[in-house]
Amino acid sequence: MAYSVAVRALCEFTAKCGDLDLRFTPAPTAQEGMAGHALVASRRGEGYQAELALSGEFGPLRVRGRADGYDPARGRLEEVKTYRGDLQRMPANHRQLHWAQLKVYGWLLCQQQSLPEIELALVYFDIGSQKETLLTERHRAGDLRAFFEEQCQRFIAWAEQELAHVGARNAALETLTFPHAGFRHGQRQLAEAVYKAVSTGCCLMAQAPTGIGKTLGTLFPLLKAFQRQALDKVFFLAAKTPGRQLALDALRQIRAEPLRVLELVARDKACEHPENACHGESCPLARGFYDRLPAAREAAAQRRWLDRETLREVALAHQVCPYYLAQEMARWSDLVVGDYNYYFDTSALLFGLASANQWRVSVLVDEAHNLVDRARKMYSAELDQLSLKTLRKTAPAVLKKPLERVGRSWSELNKAQAEDYCAYAEPPQKLLNALQGAVTAITDYLTDNPTARDNALQDFYFEAMQFVRMTEQFDSHSLFDLSKRPGKGGRDLSRLCLRNLVPAPFLEPRFAASRSTVLFSATLNPRHYYSDLLGLARNTPWLEVDSPFNAGQLQVRVAAEVSTRYQHRASSLAPIAELMARQFGERPGNYLAFFSSYDYLQQVAALFAREQPQVPIWLQARQMNEAERQAFIQRFDAGGQGIGFAVLGGAFGEGIDLPGERLIGAFIATLGLPQLNPVNEQLRQRMASLFGAGYDYAYLYPGLQKVVQAAGRVIRTTEDQGVVYLIDDRFARPEVKRLLPSWWSMEKPRAFP
Repeated sequence: MAYSVAVRALCEFTAKCGDLDLRFTPAPTAQEGMAGHALVASRRGEGYQAELALSGEFGPLRVRGRADGYDPARGRLEEVKTYRGDLQRMPANHRQLHWAQLKVYGWLLCQQQSLPEIELALVYFDIGSQKETLLTERHRAGDLRAFFEEQCQRFIAWAEQELAHVGARNAALETLTFPHAGFRHGQRQLAEAVYKAVSTGCCLMAQAPTGIGKTLGTLFPLLKAFQRQALDKVFFLAAKTPGRQLALDALRQIRAEPLRVLELVARDKACEHPENACHGESCPLARGFYDRLPAAREAAAQRRWLDRETLREVALAHQVCPYYLAQEMARWSDLVVGDYNYYFDTSALLFGLASANQWRVSVLVDEAHNLVDRARKMYSAELDQLSLKTLRKTAPAVLKKPLERVGRSWSELNKAQAEDYCAYAEPPQKLLNALQGAVTAITDYLTDNPTARDNALQDFYFEAMQFVRMTEQFDSHSLFDLSKRPGKGGRDLSRLCLRNLVPAPFLEPRFAASRSTVLFSATLNPRHYYSDLLGLARNTPWLEVDSPFNAGQLQVRVAAEVSTRYQHRASSLAPIAELMARQFGERPGNYLAFFSSYDYLQQVAALFAREQPQVPIWLQARQMNEAERQAFIQRFDAGGQGIGFAVLGGAFGEGIDLPGERLIGAFIATLGLPQLNPVNEQLRQRMASLFGAGYDYAYLYPGLQKVVQAAGRVIRTTEDQGVVYLIDDRFARPEVKRLLPSWWSMEKPRAFP
């Protein structure tokens, strides 16, 4: 069995050495890099061969790649690298890696064309000046062959180990059995649909109620399909930490022992020395990182189960950074569990690795209803005028004028806008030109001053770059607006925002790149809403999994005599408090009460506490940390009594599991509709123009998705019994009831006492 490896991956494994060095150096964007390569190729003579495909074998290895360019007339093979700034500041270990790649390409070409020798040229192309620096060496084919074989020898033991691992993994997965005596109701239906999706190479949208074991029901069929569909990786993507934990728990149940499982966590949670910079002169775990990486990588591969704690243990035992060891192990793991951003963001690690290595991957998207808002944020950008104003006071002299030009253009925009908020048909070109000029000036400054440490400058720089980058892709999927607020001295300050409203154009390539992507959630209704906004093909299969619950388990009662609209809020307080007290009196236990805002929550809680002082209550607060959120949840103990007050759509509206007597009911005093404001009204107008259903797309669908999620906290197992009160007259409307779970048996609106 052959082991295929890309030239770059081979050399990064064998030729990287020295420190991990992440000191900021302005690097070309991917687009600038591609443009630079194209410009270099255009300068070459006739007969120049760009993107030359080369491959060769050594033992079980098949080494493949594309050399940047070959000039047969000169007998010169080129490797093009784009950069900014002073080439002399490039670290020596970077140059060493570049030469290694070029030498491997050199041998592959000599072998392919029976060349006795060849000239190799590293072409460093300065994006700013568009000048080339050529470093050339002439090598005999025999010497290049020896170098190639040396790199292969360094890699071959690892490759043989990986081949053995893949063989053992596939054999184990082929005989894998479901970890329980049988599937839960609806779980087999989901598993079969997931298996069919990966077998036919399509995406799948699956709406499956909480309690059937969605995580296990999606992971198990993909593991069974791993060998048969020649998958390289499975990515399980979650919106929040509890989702990652559920995936890890399910994988522990499956017990596919040879499987190499990796958990990816955010850098700020994995960093051991947050007070230090990421380079060898500051952080001890960055110093000599690549020299110690081989042993750490070997140890991690042998452990196989690489959750956050295990990976940290391995990393610290070998004195390497846990975060960057995890990034390395993403290359060698079979199943990766992480956040949405690792595959869907603009600079997503997993998507980048899958594309570069041509992996065949299958993607699971947990709680996929969250992907709409998360993706919108990924492809949006903001700039705050106060940040610019503060920066201008401390900026280096060479940056004063470029930043002043941005400030003037921005102020002119403020003066021309009479309203506090205004959306524009397109971003103002004068301001964009000034921003682009400032980005270029800051880039040059940071290139010339690599040791300068100015957090405010770098923060503005990154925000401005993202803003300019997103404006380059501005279209009907996004909105440009300016929001003013009063500043000191009567001068308005404002915030510029390029808001992505429809992430579909950005997500479509991510779906297309996978063998299959399964989006599953308890709330993916209506399907066209998610399909339109996420960019799924019109023929994407849709599955609504049969519910394991029956209407007798959950009493759904509509308090149709109450309006929770903002203008009726004051008159709703007493009826809501009375309803809660009556239900608690009929059946004491643990309840959750959801409201549209903290203010509303506090008003009802204050009234309820005065009138029912004997009933324990606890309230969600603004900006609760993880320990405070955990303490809130722990109040819901089995056999306990009381009411937790929470904001709908917040931390306690989904992703928490309170089975049995831990939670027996919920009061939902809102439709969850997003706030009526100028931004949401712009969203409504854009949705109307694109999809013909502005109010539904902007308000109704997002609101009811939160309601269903919150209600789903009550019934978690087939033995649970509970009650949900939907408190608002609009819940009785047919167009609203159609969007609620089909298995609910909603009682007729009854007169409120």
